[in-house]
Amino acid sequence: MSVKLNVIVAVSENMGIGINGELPWRLKKEMAYFKRMTKCTNDSSKQNAVIMGRKTWESIPGKNRPLDGRINVVLSRQNLMLGPNVLVCNSLNSALHRLQEPPLAGTIEFIPALSSTSFLLQEAMTSPHCFRIYLTKVLKAFKCDTFLPEVPGNTFRLVR
Repeated sequence: MSVKLNVIVAVSENMGIGINGELPWRLKKEMAYFKRMTKCTNDSSKQNAVIMGRKTWESIPGKNRPLDGRINVVLSRQNLMLGPNVLVCNSLNSALHRLQEPPLAGTIEFIPALSSTSFLLQEAMTSPHCFRIYLTKVLKAFKCDTFLPEVPGNTFRLVR
């Protein structure tokens, strides 16, 4: 598998990423950055695929689902029917595999993984396919119940 998986996550000063399955903050510039990073492509004939867990999918307001202009991939062990523009896969590896098979093979430019759960982020960051981690630091501490797992320091280097 030659796919490059990317993790995109925002984290508070206290390393929090979520509270009750949602973001603990509302930052317009951060949302605009997220949209740009996950939607824009260099090649107009390609699109991006966004991989997320079921809880993250459910935390997106219904009017915004699926995320437009992107292939939405939801990871769940449940047999979900989320519509024609959403792939449901039972694991990160099966999602990466499906994105490389026809009819999607060769049509994907960027694959970010996002999650409001630390489990999926940990799996994505330690995957041999993880290429980059796009980490935004929110310069405030927030009350959170979900935190960013430790970033594998021997695998990544910090670039500002």
